[in-house]
Amino acid sequence: MNGVVDPALQAEILVEALPYMQRFQGGTLVIKYGGNAMTEPALQEQFARDVTLMRQVGMNPVVVHGGGPQIGRMLERLGVATQFVDGMRVTDSATMAVVEMVLGGMVNKEIVHAINRAGGRALGLTGKDGHLIRARRLERADGRDLGWVGEVARIDAEILRFLEGGDIIPVIAPIGVGPAGESYNINADLVAGALAATLKAEKLILMTNVPGVLDSSGQLCPRLRAAEIAQRLADGSIHGGMVPKVQCCLDAVAAGVKATHIIDGRVPHALLLEVFTRAGVGTLISDLD
Repeated sequence: MNGVVDPALQAEILVEALPYMQRFQGGTLVIKYGGNAMTEPALQEQFARDVTLMRQVGMNPVVVHGGGPQIGRMLERLGVATQFVDGMRVTDSATMAVVEMVLGGMVNKEIVHAINRAGGRALGLTGKDGHLIRARRLERADGRDLGWVGEVARIDAEILRFLEGGDIIPVIAPIGVGPAGESYNINADLVAGALAATLKAEKLILMTNVPGVLDSSGQLCPRLRAAEIAQRLADGSIHGGMVPKVQCCLDAVAAGVKATHIIDGRVPHALLLEVFTRAGVGTLISDLD
C-alpha cells in the first residue's frame, strides 16, 4: 500500500465534498479505528489528517480504537500465555494489566500524537476516565468464564459533550470500569456502537481489513437492511468475525443512529471517501431510504 490517492479520485472528493460538509456539520461521527489502518505508517498519517479535516469542517468525530495485535505482541514478549474463545481474549489479571498498559498507554497515545501532529486537537481517554464507560462482566450462555472481559452497561457522554465544545477529538481506548472500580476489557466494535447510540450519531463507521460485507459469491454488498442481514446470517454468507460487526451496526441503527458503515481501512482515505462522496465505500447498513 503506497498511500497515494489517484488524482481523479481526489477530484471526485473535492467536487462532491461540499454538500456533505454542510449536511454533517455539527453532527457526530463515531469511528472504530483498527486493522491495517492502525499498523501501516502511511495509513496512520492519512487517518490522522482525515479525522482532523472532519473536525475542521465542523463535524464531531469520536475515535474508538482497538489494539489486539499490539496486545498479543506485548503478552508474547512478557511470556504471558493467551487464549481465545470465539474470538474473545480470555483476560485474567495479568492479561488485564497488559491490556490497560498497551491500549490506554501505548496505542492511545500514538493515535493522539498523530492527530495532534496533523494539526488537530486530540485527547486520549479510557472508559475509566470520568467513568465514561460503565461496564459489567460478560456472561456467556455456555457459562464459560472469560475473566475480565466486559460489556457496556452505560455510557456517560457528559465528558464527550464538554470536549466537543472545545473542538477536541476524543480518542477512546475500550476499557470499562466496573461497580468497584475494576477494569474490563471490552470489544472495541461494541464500545463504538454503544457510543454511537448514546450520542445519537449521524454515522457509525467500522474500519476493517475487508472491503465490507460480502455475499456468498464473495461480492461486496453496498447496502443491507435488517431483513436482508437476517437472511444472510441464516444462509452463512455472513459469518465469523463479521457477525459481531454486523450485529453492532444493527443495534446502533435500532437505537437511532442514522447510518452505519463497514469499510476497508486498507483503502487510502477510506474515511473521506465514505463521508464525502455519493458512492462511498464498503457496506452501508441502514433502515433509511
